[in-house]
Amino acid sequence: MRASARLKALIASRSAAILPGTPNALFARVIAAHGFEAVYVTGAGIANMGFGIPDIGLVTLTELTDHVAAIADAVDIPILADADTGFGNALNVGRTVRSLARAGAAGIQIEDQVFPKKCGHFSGKQVIARNEMVQKIKAAVDARTDQDLQIVARTDARATEGIDAAIARAQVYMEAGADVTFVEAPLDVAEMLRIADEIPVPQIANMVFGGLTPPLPQSELAKLGFGGVLYANAALQAALKSVNDVMAALRRDGSLTQVADRLAGFQERQQAVDKPRYDELEQRYR
Repeated sequence: MRASARLKALIASRSAAILPGTPNALFARVIAAHGFEAVYVTGAGIANMGFGIPDIGLVTLTELTDHVAAIADAVDIPILADADTGFGNALNVGRTVRSLARAGAAGIQIEDQVFPKKCGHFSGKQVIARNEMVQKIKAAVDARTDQDLQIVARTDARATEGIDAAIARAQVYMEAGADVTFVEAPLDVAEMLRIADEIPVPQIANMVFGGLTPPLPQSELAKLGFGGVLYANAALQAALKSVNDVMAALRRDGSLTQVADRLAGFQERQQAVDKPRYDELEQRYR
């Protein structure tokens, strides 16, 4: 089964499938090794970890596509790629969809923020006119050659227009052809229940540690009927905390003795990058 069909079936099951976010191919390998059925290529993660910049719309389509291609080469599980605002107008969105699909994305998420966008849990967001986003979605749908490729339409209107307007936008985006919708940053469980009940297509929830959305467990989100749950930057946040702790100890002590339990061993690192398989290939082609 194609990756796009697997992602479609996974989200359509409405079992709140967890899609951990990855900013790079190494973390994608770790996610796949733990048995997760799909992975989310996070725009914020690529901005933060790939370039050391905030999530404010600075990453380019080429940079995103390169990351998606590297991740698709590293893992077999389906990839949902965060394409931010689609990198321009409806014509740009069409090119974005074609580029990311060629790179290996099984699903592509596009949002209705004004460019340059901001992280969905930042203040100061603005959204484009509803009809402008509708045209972007139509362009995305028209651009795909694989009809199972999932077009995920995200709205950030909850912060600027309220929950009623955000749900109304998601309903219109669904009518325009979006396979999945994603109302970003609802503020309480009642709002999340409305999202799941009032929008017929599967929904995405975004669990941001320290963010605005109530951190419901997978079991509760499955009861609500969400299709997928993003933990977009859990891996990045864990890595950043660990690196800070280890570097502080190295600076303080001049050695790693006190933080050895925070480090992956040499063999663990080689296993994470699948070195045994490369050793087998080297022997085969010698």
